[in-house]
Amino acid sequence: MTLQGGCHCGAVRYEVEGDPMYAALCHCIDCRKSSGAPMVAWAAFPADRFRVTKGEAVTHNSSGASMRCFCGTCGSGLWFTNAEMLPGLVDIQIVTLDTPEAIPPGAHIQVAERLHWMETAHDLPTFDRYPG
Repeated sequence: MTLQGGCHCGAVRYEVEGDPMYAALCHCIDCRKSSGAPMVAWAAFPADRFRVTKGEAVTHNSSGASMRCFCGTCGSGLWFTNAEMLPGLVDIQIVTLDTPEAIPPGAHIQVAERLHWMETAHDLPTFDRYPG
């Protein structure tokens, strides 16, 4: 299976081959701060199966060996590497895939840092579109 993805504006594109080693929703403070969201969905792949096909991402060292790559034009977070904790892996932000439904997360991680209100987020009312 070949998956393709990219940033919101299309300036940076990538592809990855095969199935992910794992997929998870991360609740850590670093992910939350870098995304502006309460959690981030990640899928990890061997780095040798990942390649950038268009453009060039900007890399930010967010903490120690954590390298967060994003589009310098639109700001979309794209992928993450950490040679110390995840040697040889690239963690792709699942929702930047053209087909994010292809990789459902299988776990919540870093829940020790989860926002307390996320524990019951599934209990909130839902609307098909923005409520008028």
